Amino acid sequence: MFAICKLAMIVVGCLWISVARGQDADWPTYLGGKDRTLYSSLSQINRTNVAKLKVAWTYETGDEAEYQANNLIVGGVLYTPTATRKVIALDAASGKELWSWDPAQEHTGAGSPRQRGLVYWASENGDDQRIFTAVNGFLFAINPKTGETIRDFGDQGSINLHSGLNTPGVTYKDLLILGGLGGKGSLRAFDVRTGEQRWIFHLIPRPGEVGYDTWPKDAYLTATGLMPWCGQSLDEKRGIVYAATKTAEPDFYGGERHGDNLFANSLVALNAATGERIWHYQIVHHDLLDKDLPCPPVLLTVTHRGKRIDAVAQGTKHGLLFVFDRVTGEPLWPIEERPVPQSDLVGE
Repeated sequence: MFAICKLAMIVVGCLWISVARGQDADWPTYLGGKDRTLYSSLSQINRTNVAKLKVAWTYETGDEAEYQANNLIVGGVLYTPTATRKVIALDAASGKELWSWDPAQEHTGAGSPRQRGLVYWASENGDDQRIFTAVNGFLFAINPKTGETIRDFGDQGSINLHSGLNTPGVTYKDLLILGGLGGKGSLRAFDVRTGEQRWIFHLIPRPGEVGYDTWPKDAYLTATGLMPWCGQSLDEKRGIVYAATKTAEPDFYGGERHGDNLFANSLVALNAATGERIWHYQIVHHDLLDKDLPCPPVLLTVTHRGKRIDAVAQGTKHGLLFVFDRVTGEPLWPIEERPVPQSDLVGE
């Protein structure tokens, strides 16, 4: 795994050397953009010359655990989280270390592996800039210029999420919208400056909320799962955030959670400013095989029946791609639901 970590840094270094003068050379957001398309318009490196790339530099993080990060590049600086949740800033052209933030110096101590990226946020005038990372259930704000913890965020630089976080969230104006890993299942928005929670959407519904009747009575008091661990996407113009959710727990037994179990295994569209539900589609009802949604929704524009439609596409563990009108939630192609063999386990 250490070799994989090292290789990732080499590739990004090579890419930056070739495109540093391009207008769109930054990669300031996880997976390249809030649409999560992994697309770059840069063209200096292409199919005709990619085989000629040479190693520009290498950087050893010092960690030997699993490395999954999609790094950020902002203003010529590469930001990466390591396998133990350190955050490191490098000169993207040379690989020179600019600073290193170590959670071992904070109250949380070193973190667990499988961190997929960071969140970068800047105010409209650029005066306020922050990097967000999570360690052992706490969200930290870091100054991207100095690598110092921003102490006026939350409680001396961090807030307690009461859940894990492997995949970075998405920003909308002055909000940081997060899913998570573990816990009772929710999408939450936090003030990027203060850390105050601004809204919450319960993925395991409370009494009176849509979907409450798809669970046993008062299931929200004890049920877990549903956390959207794979990340979110954002239609910034319309102010809509899209989240793909996990299965309900336990993953392989449903005897204690009869019903469809909304909003498990669902694509959910929310008002990014308020957290109010706009629409949803549940891809698997009452999942018993851990067929939760493994990747963030992708925003794209397609030509369908002669019209250009802003769409959202959701990949699945089944190998199927579901495509919806981004605004209304209507499927662009018919979806056929098929019955499956019933479980014969006691309670199901």
